[in-house]
Amino acid sequence: MDERVAYQLALDYLYSYVDYSLTHAFKYSSEEFDLSRMQALLESLNNPHQDYKVLHVAGTKGKGSVSAMMASALHANGYKVGFYTSPHLQEYTERFQIDGEEISKREMAELVEELKPHVEKIQRLTTFEITTALAFLYFSKHKVDVAVVEVGLGGRLDATNLVDPLVSVITSLSMDHMAVLGSTLAQIASEKAGIIKPGRPVVLSPQKYEAREVVEEVAKKNHSRLLLLGREYRFAADSHSLDGQSLLIWRREDQSLMDQYLENGHSGEWKPLRLEIPLLGYHQVTNAATAYVALQVAKEEGLTITDEAIREGFKTVRWPARFELLRRDPPLIIDSAHNRDSVLKLRVAIDDYFDGMPVILVFGASADKDIGGMYAELLPRVERVITTESVHPRAKDAQQLAEMARECGRPAQAVVPVESALKTALNLAGTDKAIVVAGSLFIAAAVRAVWQEVQSTLPEKSEKYEF
Repeated sequence: MDERVAYQLALDYLYSYVDYSLTHAFKYSSEEFDLSRMQALLESLNNPHQDYKVLHVAGTKGKGSVSAMMASALHANGYKVGFYTSPHLQEYTERFQIDGEEISKREMAELVEELKPHVEKIQRLTTFEITTALAFLYFSKHKVDVAVVEVGLGGRLDATNLVDPLVSVITSLSMDHMAVLGSTLAQIASEKAGIIKPGRPVVLSPQKYEAREVVEEVAKKNHSRLLLLGREYRFAADSHSLDGQSLLIWRREDQSLMDQYLENGHSGEWKPLRLEIPLLGYHQVTNAATAYVALQVAKEEGLTITDEAIREGFKTVRWPARFELLRRDPPLIIDSAHNRDSVLKLRVAIDDYFDGMPVILVFGASADKDIGGMYAELLPRVERVITTESVHPRAKDAQQLAEMARECGRPAQAVVPVESALKTALNLAGTDKAIVVAGSLFIAAAVRAVWQEVQSTLPEKSEKYEF
């Protein structure tokens, strides 16, 4: 069978099961998600998730970036590394990677065929549960040494939460998926902290007190050592440009040495570790420091990994659609920010890199998101809003988004589809305004795909674009 046909049939099969990511709301509860189905499926497959070491990562924002950096560093150290992430940007195969390369469409189709008889024995499986089993089986078949596994949603009841990790990692927590995970930060933190396993260490990014208190209590109950970034390990931004940024990181017990280093004008016999990353925005400094600490804990748990490998892995990591600069002059930036906290971080990044430059915002969002909160943070920084919508079933109507933007005091127009919205923004931006695309990973992915297609048709060295 033709590879493209087999791949499409595999996708059709996966999407024939209940896919809660495509619904506006659902009941995320023990009635629907008790992990028993997932456990039965993995047992039927001879528990492939037990064939390699695992680093497990949850969080509201940053978990993908942290996971990508850890996977890149482990690969640089010589390990064969699986990386499971979701959702994908453009192709479903992006979810399953080994040593930075995604699964082939043919192998994904073959694995779906292998899964079918096991799936048919278990009632009420979901798309994400089957997809997660596929990832675990793929890594087992290819005999990876270690897998970095990103949580899909929440943590406690997530299909990935049957792994027994070397270390659990919880990145930045904020208000998102409230109808699903809870209406308070404490409730959301409780769900995310559900990945903490008895006796297994946990690394926690800096948090608001309400979230940190919950995670610390869950760790205490599980007798799990907790390392809080900023406490056991400390970090600071070093330098940044459009080519990337650097950070310094040191242990708490080296604080006096760090003080002397600063007093001596960044010179002396002792120096903090300096890491470089291509990812932009101060929030990525925090993510890099979190990934570094998690790797240090994994090292204590038996992995062999050097600072040199971490430097190399972090320096070469790729994680698209996270303040990604598609064009420099004038700037065209796509970002996956889709809640109030991440949009605030986006606004800070805009001011860091493009202070004072007028901004045209291309915005689309899912209907269940805090659109008012996102607008409150971002619209004061933009000159005009172009609203649009993806083909995703949960997409908010572009006309309604435009009306909301106008109510916030910004001129706005609805333009659908995304391709036309980008064209409109490019015309409005001219040669002296930045374009920022945000509000939804699906919108960022759609703009990225359109831009790549346009660029691929241009003559070499041409800077013009036509739609």
